[in-house]
Amino acid sequence: MQIVVNTRLLLQGKLDGMGWFSYQTLKRITQQNKEVHFVFLFDRPFSESFIFSDNVTPLVLSPPARHPFLYYYWLQFSVKPLLQKMKPDLFLSPDGLLPLGVFCKQLPVIHDINFVHHPQDIPFFSRKYYNYFFPKFAKQATRIATVSEYSKKDIAQTFGINPQKIDVVYNGINDFFDIVSEETKTATKKKYTQSCDYFVFVGSLHPRKNIVRLLKAFALFKKRSQASVKMVLAGSVFWGEQDMQRIVAENKLQSEVVFTGRVSNEILKNLIGSALALTYVPYFEGFGIPLIEAMQCGTPILAARSSCLPEIAEGAALYANPFDEQEIMQAMLALYEDADLRADLIQKGSLQKNKYSWDKTASLLWESIEKTMENDAAHSSV
Repeated sequence: MQIVVNTRLLLQGKLDGMGWFSYQTLKRITQQNKEVHFVFLFDRPFSESFIFSDNVTPLVLSPPARHPFLYYYWLQFSVKPLLQKMKPDLFLSPDGLLPLGVFCKQLPVIHDINFVHHPQDIPFFSRKYYNYFFPKFAKQATRIATVSEYSKKDIAQTFGINPQKIDVVYNGINDFFDIVSEETKTATKKKYTQSCDYFVFVGSLHPRKNIVRLLKAFALFKKRSQASVKMVLAGSVFWGEQDMQRIVAENKLQSEVVFTGRVSNEILKNLIGSALALTYVPYFEGFGIPLIEAMQCGTPILAARSSCLPEIAEGAALYANPFDEQEIMQAMLALYEDADLRADLIQKGSLQKNKYSWDKTASLLWESIEKTMENDAAHSSV
């Protein structure tokens, strides 16, 4: 059996949500299925650390696919001819991108379809590409995997796909996240917040993450509480930085908001584990990995009452309307003032996190692969 895999998001030192999904699932699947030959397709030179087993053959296909025009070229003029030549049993795409017009079975992982609901949050060419091609990918796919029941329903309804064709494959928790010591908490606060308590946001600073409203809510919290609590934003700026900096300046929060940029895994663990609470209020998510990372670190959670987040955290988070800055502020205030509330959320999180692991994710993805291989009705839809 031969499975060809799109591994263009396996980038050393630059793994994000979908990159970690690719890394953690493919590492397990390749090592646990030695009888299968896997061909990994990279779009640039790769790290040997991503060749997880001796049943993996890496290939580099140019050009580097980092722009919608190049996505199309890479898929149609590099990947498609290779698949037509190799005739593999399956093409697996953890980022959801597929070459069109290929007759082998294909399994994309479509993590979410935010671009349909909030196109304004995405650069122009990406927006056009995603909205034109993803409905085609979904209809061409033999089966589809996604990361929550919310996304499954959304994909089925939006693209007219039979929900029985879609498998839910929840994300897992990276093993470097853990509860940190009191000494680490003290050192982390000293380094980043002048020894003050702080709320933390983790993730790419992207418009759909709702950072502008989070900052406005934080400004209201500061005025109401007069507390020395700060806000730490840990992640790379995707786009929309000017709007964030404008809110910081307008509310005179320059000394209260810390932008760390992208940080190492160790520092990220320390930032989450030392925080007063994770404040994660995006208005749209396919899964929301920071929620389960915070649970693993023993940090209470303020989450948006939107999309999949209540499904993922259930009772282990305090929720607020992501479009209501007053409600977000009130939740921040409750977490700041109520130690019993924080302890209750931490306890519930310590139980809720057990639903998620990369071992379970890899097992569910392999089940989806097996269903795809068995599926002869490749284009069933409603």
